[in-house]
Amino acid sequence: MRSDDLILAIDVGTGSVRAALVDASGHIVSIVAREHDQIVPQFGWSEQRPADWWEGVVTAVRGVLSAVPDAAGRIEAICACGQMHGTVLVDADGQPTRDTVPLWNDKRTAGLVGAFEEANAAQTYLARTGNPPTPAWPAFKLQWIRDADPDAYRRAAAVIMPKDYVNFRLTGEIEMDRTEAACSFLMDPRTGDWSPEMVDRLGLDLQKLVPIRGAMEVLGRVTRQAAMQTGLREGTPVLVGGGDYPVALAGSGVLAPGLGSEMIGTSCIVTTIADRPILAPEISNVGTVDGAWGAFMLLESGGDAMRWARRALHEGTVSYETIVERAAEAPPGSDRLFFVPYLTGERFGRHRNARAQFFGLAAGHGLTHLHRAVLEGVAFAVKRHIDVMEANGGPRVERLVASGGGARTDLWLRIKASCYGIPILVPQEAECGIVGCAAMAATAMGRFPSLTNAAAAYVSFEREVSPEPRWAETYQRMQPVFERLYHHSQALYDDLDALA
Repeated sequence: MRSDDLILAIDVGTGSVRAALVDASGHIVSIVAREHDQIVPQFGWSEQRPADWWEGVVTAVRGVLSAVPDAAGRIEAICACGQMHGTVLVDADGQPTRDTVPLWNDKRTAGLVGAFEEANAAQTYLARTGNPPTPAWPAFKLQWIRDADPDAYRRAAAVIMPKDYVNFRLTGEIEMDRTEAACSFLMDPRTGDWSPEMVDRLGLDLQKLVPIRGAMEVLGRVTRQAAMQTGLREGTPVLVGGGDYPVALAGSGVLAPGLGSEMIGTSCIVTTIADRPILAPEISNVGTVDGAWGAFMLLESGGDAMRWARRALHEGTVSYETIVERAAEAPPGSDRLFFVPYLTGERFGRHRNARAQFFGLAAGHGLTHLHRAVLEGVAFAVKRHIDVMEANGGPRVERLVASGGGARTDLWLRIKASCYGIPILVPQEAECGIVGCAAMAATAMGRFPSLTNAAAAYVSFEREVSPEPRWAETYQRMQPVFERLYHHSQALYDDLDALA
C-alpha cells in the first residue's frame, strides 16, 4: 500500500448508504451519504428495497470519487459493512425473490419466536446457536417468508445480508461473513459453520445457506459492469466485510478482553470481548471481525428515554441541551428518585412486556429530578447488564469506549462512568464503522500484521471520563435498590397487560 493509496469504505445503514475514502493514515478524506426510505406496511413491520441500497451505493461512491483527484486509480481495496439481520433472498441469478426484505427492527416474527421458546428449553439450543431467540434473527425471518411467501422462499437459491447484496453487485460473488452468521440463530459457535440440527429444528433449507468466510478475506474483484455503474476501477479487490456493529467495535479499538463498548443511539448496546460466547438466556453473542466473540446485552430505550422525556414532559418544545442542563441542577441520585427505563420492553428473556416507571416520587421532586433520574435510570440498567455478563463468566470490563449520539453528552458520560465505576473513553473519530472498514482493508492488504495493530494506528481518543467518587458512592448504594425494583416489578407486567 503506497502512501497515497486509499481505502473505500461503504456503510449500508438503516437510514442511508455512506461511502468514504480513507487515506493511509486512517483519516477520512471524503464522505458522501445517500438516504433511503424505511417502509412500514403495518405496525411492527420494517422493510427496505435492496435496489435502493445499490442505487445509494452508486450515488455515494460516485460522489466521493468526484471529490478526490484520481481516486478510482488510488483505491487499494474496498470494504463494506452494513445493518445486520436484514434477510435478503436471491435466486440462482442473484436477483431478489422479494422486492422488499424485513429489517433488523422488524417484529413480525414475534409469534414464531414465542412458539420456539414454548417448544424448546434454553439448554437444548444455547450451545448450538450462541444466542437466545429474538425476532431480529434471520432464522425466524426465514420461517416467516417460508410460510407467508412460499413462492419467494422456493425460488431462493441463497440467503444473504444487506452488505452481502452490495458485495454481490460489486463482484458477482455471494458469500457471508461470520459476524453476520453468528447472529443468524443458525451458526454453531463451536464449529463456526451452519448447524444442521438448528436448520432442521426450524424447518429450513440448509442448501440456501451460503459459505461462511472471514470478514477480512478477499471476496472478489469489481466487475466490469459494476465499474461502469460506480466509476470504480475494474479489478479492485473487495473484502467479505462484516456487520456494521462488529465492524464499529473494531473501529473504536474494542478488540481485546478488558475493553468494553457502549454504543448509545435510540437503543444502548454494551459489549465485552471474550474468547468464546457467554451462554446465558439474557446474553447475545456476535462474532468479531478478527475471530473472537463479543458478548452483548441491549437496552431498547437508551437515547430513546431522553427522547421520550422531551416529548412527554415538554411536548417537544425544549432542546435536548436544555434537558441536560436542567438535569445537571439535580443532585446525584435525584434525591432517591428512580427511573426504570423499559419504555418498549426488553428484547430478550421472559419479560419482553416490561414497562417503564418512576419510583420514589415525593412532593419535593420537580422536573430537574425527573430529567436526571431518566439519565441515571439508563445507567443503572446498563450497569445491570455489565454485572450480568461478568456474573456469567465474562471478563471484567476495565475501560469502556462510548460511541453514538449519547457519547456527546458530557453529563451522561460522567453519570455512567460513576455508576459503572469504569473510566469511559470517547473516540476522536465518530465514524467508527468507516474506520473499522479501513482498518480491516489495510490489514488485508498487508499494511499491518494484525487488526490490533491497524486499530492502534487508526483509533485515537479525544478524552477519558473518570468516575466521580461522590457520585459513585451514591450510585453504588442505589444499584441494589434498582435491582430489586427490576425483579419485583416483573410480577406486575402480565397484570398490567390483562387490564388492556
